[in-house]
Amino acid sequence: MFDYKLLAALATVVEQAGFERAAQRLGLSQSAVSQRIKLLEMRLGQPVLVRSAPPQPTALGQRLLNHVQQVRLLEGDLQQLVPALDEEGRPERLRVALNADSLATWWAEGVSGYCQESGLLLDLLVEDQAVGLKRMRAGEVAACLCATARPVAGARALALGAMRYRALASPQFIARYLADGVSGAALARVPAIVYGPDDRLQHRYLAALGVDGGFLHHLCPSSEGFVRMTEAGLGWGLIPELQVAGQIAAGRLQEVLPGRPVDVPLYWHSWRLGGERLDSLTRHVARAARRWLVAAEEA
Repeated sequence: MFDYKLLAALATVVEQAGFERAAQRLGLSQSAVSQRIKLLEMRLGQPVLVRSAPPQPTALGQRLLNHVQQVRLLEGDLQQLVPALDEEGRPERLRVALNADSLATWWAEGVSGYCQESGLLLDLLVEDQAVGLKRMRAGEVAACLCATARPVAGARALALGAMRYRALASPQFIARYLADGVSGAALARVPAIVYGPDDRLQHRYLAALGVDGGFLHHLCPSSEGFVRMTEAGLGWGLIPELQVAGQIAAGRLQEVLPGRPVDVPLYWHSWRLGGERLDSLTRHVARAARRWLVAAEEA
């Protein structure tokens, strides 16, 4: 049988990205947390963590983290049926990884009602939609919203629809940089705005216009900041239609190439043995997606 205090130490070190913060979360000394990890490794006969900054789970560590995540979810279900099992009396918390653009648009309204009714607390980790699944693979989250269709072992993926992006810029930016016409080559020569190093959306957009390789761009790891920079004329960028409908209607943002939207499919990944609470959240996410996202047949 597993010693779940040791597994909890492993999970907390990975989730908190270090031994010191894990010790604070668990109410232990840093030395005690380290000893629990060492004891777990001695019992298993192999390492569960790579002592990097931040610590990373080994292949075995990832399997253990997946197990811990599912046990937590099942325990949450039991505590709903038998409240006496919850010795601390704290509300249940689910860790979810999702892309910043969903968080900035439809996510909050989509899950608000359920969280308020159930008392569920969310611990959100923001990742680019192209790489968010790594959090599931590492066993760090109960669910993930990302652009990857294939689930990790032990999880399931639900197609939600697609988020529609439009290539936008301020009228002043277009007048200054693109007055002679817009083409892929022209866009590659003027400043763009990219969310972060993992964001390849603008790269794919330019590739579809026949432009390969690098291009001028700012990096802005904030959905709201991305929009503000675009409105201020710092560059052009691909922005969710949901996020800037008002700015488009008011003329503060304009399409640089009208009629060429990009639809990014989104998938909800969750553990198969996640329990009723995770299943309920999944149903609410799917219902919200039908309202806000572009349906598959439209994308």
